[in-house]
Amino acid sequence: QVQLVESGGGLVQAGGSLRLSCAASGLTLSYYVMGWFRQAPGKEREFVAGSDWSGGSTVYADSVKGRFTMSRDNAKNTVYLQMNSLKPEDTAVYYCAADRRFGNYEKNDYVYWGQGTQVTVSS
Repeated sequence: QVQLVESGGGLVQAGGSLRLSCAASGLTLSYYVMGWFRQAPGKEREFVAGSDWSGGSTVYADSVKGRFTMSRDNAKNTVYLQMNSLKPEDTAVYYCAADRRFGNYEKNDYVYWGQGTQVTVSS
């Protein structure tokens, strides 16, 4: 059974950093495109970052470029999102997702989703 579990969220001051992790089970991560999405209260879920099966190609939303870095460790079946220079507008529930697709990282229709982890950035 496929399961994705996010962790690492919390409360941080503006300008601070957090590192999110997504641990996958029931799948071999090297066969999956992985994505990070977020959803703030009253807003639609939006794309944050995504990578190909090997992690060799990564794309980011314009709102997080230069501040967030996505990486993966296929041997550990784990995906990471390093978030630096956090802003209050980054406050949201962050989700990781997995799919057997080729590319199309930004499309919000991945097959598998985690339960989310809350990130709150105070001013």
